[in-house]
Formats: sequence, structure tokens, C-alpha cells
Amino acid sequence: MPECSTNIDRVFRALGDPTRLAVVARLASGPTSATELARPFDMALASFTQHLGVLESSGLIISRKIGRSRIYELQQQKLNAANDWLAAQRHIWNQRLDQLDAFLLATKETRS
Repeated sequence: MPECSTNIDRVFRALGDPTRLAVVARLASGPTSATELARPFDMALASFTQHLGVLESSGLIISRKIGRSRIYELQQQKLNAANDWLAAQRHIWNQRLDQLDAFLLATKETRS
């Protein structure tokens, strides 16, 4: 379980930056080059590739060299793992809120 938690931590940490979040959103529509990914951002390519490195080390994206270009691709299963974790948390909190609601209703009825 700790390894799973560490992997999810890396994914959420990587997604916590607006630039990296925008890159993931762009890669959802298909693989592309680092140059294309960097185009909308006002930063040096060297700085931008650091963002790509964080995303790659989190497992959210992979890259491969094709000719002189490096092509990046989204790894959907990492996003699915994060979504599954969020769904589990949502389920836990919904149960807790339902229990609180039942408790408050019971308390209200005993006071009336």
C-alpha cells in the first residue's frame, strides 16, 4: 500500500502545477512533440522540459525519440489510478456524511 500511495502522491504533485496540468490536457488529444507542447507557454524550452521530466517521472507521460524529435504521450492508466483513488475517497466521505446526517436527525428527534 505505501508504494501505491507514493505513486498517487507523484501523480497529484505533478498535476499540481498549471503548466503540467495544461500539458496533460493537451496530450489527452494525442501524442505530440516537446516543441509543440511548449509553444503556448512563455518560457525557455529548457525550463519547459523540466516540466516534462516531472510528468514523465510521475508516470503520467512517456516519451520516445523519433528522428530528431521527442514525442510525448499520455499514460491514461496513471490518470485512471488517480481517478480511482478520488472515487474511493468520495465514497468514504459520502458514507461519513450519511452517518453524520443520521446522527443529527436522531439527535434532533430525541430533543423534540
